[in-house]
Formats: sequence, C-alpha cells, structure tokens
Amino acid sequence: MARLLIVGPPGAGKGTQASGIAQRLGIPAISTGDIFRKNVAEQTELGREAKRYMDAGEYVPDSLTNALVRSRLSEPDARRGFLLDGYPRTLDQVRELDEILAASGDSLDAVIELQADSDVVVRRLLARAQEQGRSDDTEDVIRTRLAVYAEQTTPLIDAYGKRGLLVSVDGMGTVNEVADAIAAGLAARGISA
Repeated sequence: MARLLIVGPPGAGKGTQASGIAQRLGIPAISTGDIFRKNVAEQTELGREAKRYMDAGEYVPDSLTNALVRSRLSEPDARRGFLLDGYPRTLDQVRELDEILAASGDSLDAVIELQADSDVVVRRLLARAQEQGRSDDTEDVIRTRLAVYAEQTTPLIDAYGKRGLLVSVDGMGTVNEVADAIAAGLAARGISA
C-alpha cells in the first residue's frame, strides 16, 4: 500500500514513470487530466461543471478540482494506494489532500520529485513537438511553461520537503535508470513492490 505524488517539469517523463511505478506497486496512476476527461465523458455533474471551464479555456477552480479528486480517491481501486500526477498544484490543494486522506485515517507516504535541466527538457519537448506535429510547442512557449511550473511547484516541494516526504531523483537518465533511482528512493522509505 502506497499513497504517492509525482511532480516534475513538463518533459521530465512523469507520465512514463508514473505508469511504471503504479504497475510495479499495483496502485492506480491518477492524473487530474484523466479525472477531468473521464467525468466529462461520463457526463457526471462534476464533469459537466468542469467542461464549462475547460471549453472556455479557463482553469478548473480548486473547489471543483478538489471535489473531483476526492471522488476519484474514494473509488475501490484507490483504497489500497495511488500515485497522483498533476495534483496538488497549490498549497490550498495540499491542505485539501491532507484533509481527504485524514478523513480515512491516511496520509501521504512519499512525493517523488523528478528533477530536470531546463535546456535538456526544452530540447526533448521541441523534438516531441516535431514528431507529433505540435506547432504550438515553440521554445518560448515551453520555457514559459517551465517557469510557471517552477513558480507553482517550488512552494509544494518546500512544504513536502519540510515533512520529510521528498524522494528527489535526477530525471535525465534513461527510462530504466530513472525508474531504478525512483525504486531505490522508495525502497529507502520502506515502499517496494
């Protein structure tokens, strides 16, 4: 049983690593984007509300995001643990997640931080944009996303670091090297498959 978060800049390989970690530990990898899309597709009440913001190109407000995460974490597959990607994004969401977990007598076990050199990430994302024909991913746009990530995430990393929950890993190796480093960091905290 493990309740985990994964954070890292765009292009650091969070999605790839989250999938592998979840598979090894037998827990669901849960991204807020997936939660939004699932609720919209199923036309739940929360999904219809989220769709209004998404269609307008606006951020889904914390109150709605918190409700969607609370609902998802109450599903049977998440009772034995989970790996959250993309939540929390603010200190208010950190407090909300603490409350969600405390309601069932739980708390986070670890926060995996993938660290990545900005210039390497920019090169990775530009290459991916070319492969996928994504003309909107220019170097300026990518650097802006990285700056926003750093601004939003630094307070979270500081908060979780003070709690002793951080497992910081260099995300610039091969997929297997990074996975091995994450596994070793989690094992040092008593979390292993």
